[in-house]
Amino acid sequence: MGKKKVNLAILDMYDGEPNQGLRCIHDILSRFSESVSYREFDVRGKAELPDIRNFDIFISTGGPGNPQEGDGNWDLRYYDFLDQIWIWNQNHSRKKQLLLICHSFQMACRHFGLGQITKRKSTSFGVTTIHKTPEGLNDPLFVNLENPFWAVDSRDYQVVQPNTRKFKSLGAKLIALEKIRNHVEYERAIMAIRFSEEIVGTQFHPEADPVSFLEHLKKPMVREKIIELKGKARFRTMLEDLVDESKIYRTNETLIPNFLEQAIRSQKVANTPSLT
Repeated sequence: MGKKKVNLAILDMYDGEPNQGLRCIHDILSRFSESVSYREFDVRGKAELPDIRNFDIFISTGGPGNPQEGDGNWDLRYYDFLDQIWIWNQNHSRKKQLLLICHSFQMACRHFGLGQITKRKSTSFGVTTIHKTPEGLNDPLFVNLENPFWAVDSRDYQVVQPNTRKFKSLGAKLIALEKIRNHVEYERAIMAIRFSEEIVGTQFHPEADPVSFLEHLKKPMVREKIIELKGKARFRTMLEDLVDESKIYRTNETLIPNFLEQAIRSQKVANTPSLT
């Protein structure tokens, strides 16, 4: 008889838009196939949300559009889902583990009041450095990643201006910031938050791998837009970054696996019978 698997829910926030994010998440989960079984929920397209009682781990994806907008149905149900996870973890010894990526992260920051959502002056797109904060240096999400480390960033919106009062009241920690940009006056965006011991999120894409990024760059409109915004030299550098095993390869192989290993371990501990 095989060992019981941990149940994981993927909250698909892509609204039916073709993407590489889900493929990357599936690929990472395939490395944990002996320990994890999963099911997907189309949050924005069908307003599908999981019954949190039936799942132990949740991964909520990135997606297109303005994180401050919804249709008054799926978005309200999603905010209710966040509240359910939070309340459950306050009242149960067996915790629910949640990873929020990009669009989901931005929505959660808005919901919990941890920062301001603003539209960027221009799209952030490419392989970029992510800098750990002092509180992020020892965060379990970043174990075996250098400081700074590299990740794919793709967003038109950003979370800035951390609300320190809200951080303190929730017990949340700001664990990563975007790269230092000395040549501009813009505030550095918040790139990762430890909302609680069980809930963590990133504004970048830790699931991205070189294959997914190259597929995106093959699109003529994408390639032309990057060259127009960044220039041909920056485009070539981006391609070089993709084949550097110390950059997004490392993040893909490390960050979400860190989250999953810790989440699976926490479920095993919760299921261990007491000796008393």
